[in-house]
Amino acid sequence: MVRACKSLFKCTLVCLTAWSLTASPRPGANKLAPVLRADLCVTEGAIEEGPGQRLSVAVPKMRAYLNATTAQSVEADFTYFGSTGNEARLGSGELRRQFGLKLRAQDACNLVYAMWRIEPESKLVVSVKSNPGQHTSAECGNRGYRNIKPARSRPVPVLRPGESHSLHAEMNGAEMKVLADNTLVWEGSVGAEGLSFEGPVGMRSDNARLQIAFRVGPSLKSESGRRPGCRSGPGESE
Repeated sequence: MVRACKSLFKCTLVCLTAWSLTASPRPGANKLAPVLRADLCVTEGAIEEGPGQRLSVAVPKMRAYLNATTAQSVEADFTYFGSTGNEARLGSGELRRQFGLKLRAQDACNLVYAMWRIEPESKLVVSVKSNPGQHTSAECGNRGYRNIKPARSRPVPVLRPGESHSLHAEMNGAEMKVLADNTLVWEGSVGAEGLSFEGPVGMRSDNARLQIAFRVGPSLKSESGRRPGCRSGPGESE
């Protein structure tokens, strides 16, 4: 009987440990506020108003940021509908389908990404794009990207057309956490390079049709007391 109890206790510990790694609650989820189309600055592509205040994306390239200063916490509940059809290649020439979140998005040359890559390979990638002294696409192009190695990670689900998922990213200083479908999939530090610039949160997609419920962390007062302001045009392309 004692031996059986010990085995049960060990099994319980194993189950609890596994659950703690897979069912992490979203950090600050109850403090996130919904974002409307009017709150976004779209620097490339287009975002339409969808049903139920969701945002609709049907263009090969979409880039946008929140025209307000908030905590570095951002989340998207999204439904993926497959390819946009007329697909566009990245600046590197690679053809990729992906959706992701932006943090500390100062401009086209300096920001942090949490990208859920769909094709050709399913994975979650956190990267820093850093180009000190450069601020427009004409200056930095697709240079300055560095993928960050996580301290802890796990695979993301394969996205299939018609499925709904969630993606959450949050930074506390240089420490960053990314959750997919309420599960911690990336945790680590972006380093000093990722803190060398400041900016709002936002989102990005490449060659993916989506409907998105977009939410952000609490509003903060910027040092200047001003909103980030909406900058669009070729110079803002990432």
